[in-house]
Parts: sequence; structure tokens; C-alpha cells
Amino acid sequence: MMRSTQQIAEHATFQNFANCYWREIDAGRTTRHGAEAEPGVECVEWLLPSQRTALRAEIVSRSLCGPCGFGRIWKRALPDEPWQPTEPFTALCCLAGESYRRMEGKGARSDLRGSELELLLRVLQSYQSVHRYLDAAQAANGEEDDFIAAEQSLVFGHWLHPTPKSLQGMTPWQQPVYAPELGGRFRLRWFAAPAAKISHRSAFRQSAPEMITAILGDGGATFAPKADELLIPMHPLQADALALDPVVQAMLERGALRALGAAGPEFTATSSVRTVYSPDSPWMLKFSLPVRITNSIRVNRRHELDAGVIMAKLIGAVGPTLGQRLGFVLDPAYITLNSCDGSESGFEVIIRENPFSAGRQRGVVTIAALAADPLPGRPSRLDRIVRRAATERGVRVDEAARAWFEAYLDCALDPVLRLYDTHGIALEAHQQNGLLDIRDSMPARFLYRDNQGFYLSNSYRDSLRRLIPEADNIRSLYYDEEEINRRFSYYVIVNQIFSVIARMGKDRLAAEEDLLRTLRARLERLASSLARAGRRFAEEVLDSPTIGAKQNLTVRLLDIDELQTGSEADLYAHWPNPLCRNPLCRTGGVSGTEGGRHALSS
Repeated sequence: MMRSTQQIAEHATFQNFANCYWREIDAGRTTRHGAEAEPGVECVEWLLPSQRTALRAEIVSRSLCGPCGFGRIWKRALPDEPWQPTEPFTALCCLAGESYRRMEGKGARSDLRGSELELLLRVLQSYQSVHRYLDAAQAANGEEDDFIAAEQSLVFGHWLHPTPKSLQGMTPWQQPVYAPELGGRFRLRWFAAPAAKISHRSAFRQSAPEMITAILGDGGATFAPKADELLIPMHPLQADALALDPVVQAMLERGALRALGAAGPEFTATSSVRTVYSPDSPWMLKFSLPVRITNSIRVNRRHELDAGVIMAKLIGAVGPTLGQRLGFVLDPAYITLNSCDGSESGFEVIIRENPFSAGRQRGVVTIAALAADPLPGRPSRLDRIVRRAATERGVRVDEAARAWFEAYLDCALDPVLRLYDTHGIALEAHQQNGLLDIRDSMPARFLYRDNQGFYLSNSYRDSLRRLIPEADNIRSLYYDEEEINRRFSYYVIVNQIFSVIARMGKDRLAAEEDLLRTLRARLERLASSLARAGRRFAEEVLDSPTIGAKQNLTVRLLDIDELQTGSEADLYAHWPNPLCRNPLCRTGGVSGTEGGRHALSS
């Protein structure tokens, strides 16, 4: 029976939450009793003692490294009331309530009920967004393999997050314009301020004000800055928020800041919401936004502005060693209005390269779009691309899938590890930060973006300083190798590569076991060919019985702003490692927070 978009959205919302609960809170008990009328159905049962209730969810698919697929759900009152079918959101509320009861005494806020209601609000917002995006996507083609089409195709969000599509601070009437999934277009708002009140830097010969002028193009003919002024573009949402700031209001009243209105080319949101793109602009722009996106309100911090410039210089210096399969979409410049106390004014704008303008956007897609669940009744983007590659090359689909995966590792793993090994630069290369060039249906190049996602090894500090003396000035990006490896293993392996493996397995392009074996062999080869940090990382992944994974549900339960926390180690758990070359490591679970058995495949 065909399900409505409401039912699909509700089920997807439950599935995200339940997968997080299963891995972070309680793995439950696997049973084949199922509903009384169907004793052969495999299910997971969760006891919820704080509610004197039990839940039972049908397991319709398993993965060695990705999400479990759930089907029908039942609920019963303890100790022995009969099982009754229940709706996904009802079951989700039960899991959420139990989650908070188990957080008592573990660093959660004293107002547990308030936190619980806040989480349920975000869950509802995420559900509403998915429902809306599904309705809009039904009428869209969804077959384009270009940069912005892929960016705006992430209807369901990442499976490892309990509220992947929550947007607090963006109203329903604003979403059609500013939410990437709805493909809205808008012009930027422009301000002018005395040059003495503005800070800007650029890693390139072209200055930030010159880049800004190039973005505006002929659209600025209706307003020209005064001789001593510089222009600052602003996202309309941020401009509206700034207009309510008393400090900004005072500046506008005395003429120290001028609001010029909307102008320039039309922009549209990329998958991050706050980075905007136009095929008619030589640059993308990344703004602060007054919107809580999943876990955090996204703010461009002053130290991040400088980090983008310095990292652009550093990547330029190491460029000759990178080869042809790894590239970067850099954030080489910024411009901002200074505040009186030296903190963020809200006008911070990061200027990002746009290699996808002037007709060059075809065949470049974010890995998140490749790994995403497809719309109902349609193949996934990865499935379609691999099958196209098989047809173009005249080979079987399974042969094309193996070749595609090997080519993907050639781009997304080998050069990334070599960069870490040679220069001590690790990348927060999760699936949303990674882009693949697939112009000929096969991965040819991996492009990395995000100036917030660089980790520099303390043991390489001297050599990095010799390359770029300024590299010593971005202390916030330096970490010990142990911490880098924890993050690196999650972002590159768990978040990115495992998502591709799980997608291929779900689409029956290749068996997950075979792809994991290929990845293990590739890491072994890299471990034997690399010499320093990259080698140690590969060996650690191969020898460790566990692998780091981010606890997004726990982050929400403890109300942690991951961009502000002082200890990111608290955000990570240890899952059984399916890549461990000791077979005994791959067969068991590890203790969960409540004594359950947690495993990627359980």
C-alpha cells in the first residue's frame, strides 16, 4: 500500500531517533517472537521502566556499518499486557522520555523536563521539515548530477542525528526562500560603512573588497559607496536580525552604517543553509545566521575568519604535493564590520571559492547526496550513477560497483591520508564536507570544503611554521595526534566512507562485507606505504576493536552546543570496529551506557 508523505516523514523521523537510541542509550533485546500472529518476525525490544512500558520494533534491514531499518512498531504496558500497534511518533516520545530518565546524574541540566520538551520540539520541527520537503520533491526531477541540485536534495538528513532537519529560528514562510531543500532564490542585502570601521583579509592577490565588488557586478549601479566606504553583503535573515540590534540601530541613525537594500545576482542555499551559491557569482559566501541548525546556532567567529585565510595560504604552499585526485574549495578571504569590544559584530562574512560557476557545476556532487536515502519509488543517486557506469562500460553492475568504490577510495581516502602523513594536516571530511567529481560516472577527484574543519598535528608544528610562518597563529586548530585520530576516524571512516558502503549494500550494488574487506585492504596498503601520522592512523583503525563515533543524541540530551563545548571528547562514543583485522574484534559488542550490548551490526 502506498504511504503518504506524512507517514513517510513520521517513519523516517522515528528511524533516525531509534537508530541513535539503539547505539547510544540501549541496544535492547533482539527477538524473533515479533507480533503474536507472526512469530518469525525479527524485532528489537526496549524496556522503558520509567514508564512501565515496553516497545517492540520490527527489524526490516541490518547494516554492518550503517543504519538499521525499522518497520512496524508495537507497545505494551508492563508487566504482561498484550502488544498493541502504535504510531512511530508515539514510540519516539516514549524513547525520548526514557532517554532523559537515564540521563539523571550524568551531567544533564537540572530541568530535565524542560530539556525533554525542547528535544521533542526539535524532533517535531525536523519531522515537519521532512514532510514539507517530501511534498516539494515529489514534483521535482531529482536526476541532475550537478553541484547545487545535489546540495539541495538532502530531504531526510543524516541517519546519525535525532533531529537532522530541525531549523529553529526560520519560520515556515521563510523556508521556501532560504531552506536549501526548497530551492528558493534571493538577493543579498547590502550595507556600506567607513573603511576604517571594517576589517578584511585575503590570501589571494585580489582583496576581499574587490571580491565583493565582483560579486555585486552591475547590480550595484543603483547605489555606490562613498569614497571612504566599503560594502558588506548580508544574508537577508541575518540582516533582519541585525536590524533589531540596538547597537546597529544606533549606527544606522547616526550614519555610521548605511543600509542600501537588496541587489546583485540571485543566490540559493547550499546544504549547510548558511553558505550561499550563485552560478553567476565568482564567489560563494558563508554567513552567521540567527537559526539553530540541528545542534547549534551557526556563527562565524573571528578566529575562524583568520583561520580560513591562513589555511588557504597553507594549502597553497603544500599544493604541489597533493596530486590530481585531491582538491580544495577554500575560504581565502573575509570582511566584517568591527565591534566596539572586539567581539563578533554579526557582520562577519567568509568568502569561499566558487569553482562551480559559469557552467562548471555539472558532475560534482556532495557525498551526502550520494549516500542519502532516495525519495519513495526512486533509485538513490549512487545507485543510478553506478548503474549508468555499468552501462557505459559494458560490465555487470557488481563489477561497476567494485570499480566505483575503488576509484572513490583513490580520491577520498588515499590522498587525504597522505596529506596527514606528509604535512600533519587532517580534514574533517564528513559526507557533507566532501564533494566528488563524477563527470564520467566514476569518481575522479575529491574536493574538500570548510575552513572550520582542519586539524593540525602538534608534532608537525615546526614544519608547518616553515611553510607558512602564520600557521603558528591558529592555535585553535592544533591538536595532539590522539585527539586528531579520534575525530579523523569518525569523520572520514564512519561518517563518510561507511555511509557509502551502507548505501551500496542497501541498493544491492555490492555486499557490505566485500566493501569492508576492500577498505581494510586499502588501509593495510596505506599503513605499509606511509611513514608517520598517516601510517599510525591507519594502523590504529586496523588494530583497534572500537572506532570513534559521535553521539548526537547524547549531545542533545545533555544540551551541549558542540561549537562551544570545551571537551569534544565528551561527544564521542566507541563502537565495535568492523575494520579491525583481528576477526574476534568484529563479532562482539561493547558495553553501552546502560549495560546493553552495542554493535554496528546488532
